[in-house]
Amino acid sequence: MNTQAVPRPASARGRIAPVKFAHIVFRTAQKDAMVDWYRTVFEAEVALANPLLTFLTFDEEHHRIAIAGMPGLKPQDRQTAAMEHCAFTYASLGDLLATYKRLRGKSITPYWCINHGPNLSFYYRDPDGNQVELQIDVFDSTQAIEEWFRTSDFATNPIGVKFDADELIRRFDAGEAPAELTVRPHIPREQVFAQLPND
Repeated sequence: MNTQAVPRPASARGRIAPVKFAHIVFRTAQKDAMVDWYRTVFEAEVALANPLLTFLTFDEEHHRIAIAGMPGLKPQDRQTAAMEHCAFTYASLGDLLATYKRLRGKSITPYWCINHGPNLSFYYRDPDGNQVELQIDVFDSTQAIEEWFRTSDFATNPIGVKFDADELIRRFDAGEAPAELTVRPHIPREQVFAQLPND
């Protein structure tokens, strides 16, 4: 997570920047399991499939996720430099929690539930161990995020605060407002590193 203020749009800075993030591609020795997992998590449709490659989409893009089957690949080594995780944002807390419940019903559960402050997140691992973050943005503007960074305890707690997903759902279902449910509580400085995932 970036600890600096959110920059102005690229056009205002006189820069040419991409207009969107298009897709992510995974190579794997267990193509069928990976395709099944991503189809399940994102309720994705197969846009193209052949023995080597499967393209998946869940919106207007022709493919958001591609899975390349490469038999014989070695498993990931967590001690090797690699991409840490990819993140996908949902439109609302209700959508995120409904997705959590749907996936839990299919025995797909997060290994880490964390309120970072600017976003509230569920972290999952796919069959190859790649980390996938499903999140919502807590604030609705760049100015609100900048204000949060200025006034919060982010300098002493850049990790966030773990939460119990089922308790959050209970409160949400009881009618508590999303704005209240997504406020990151303050924790003592000595508890910050205990917020990291256990595995």
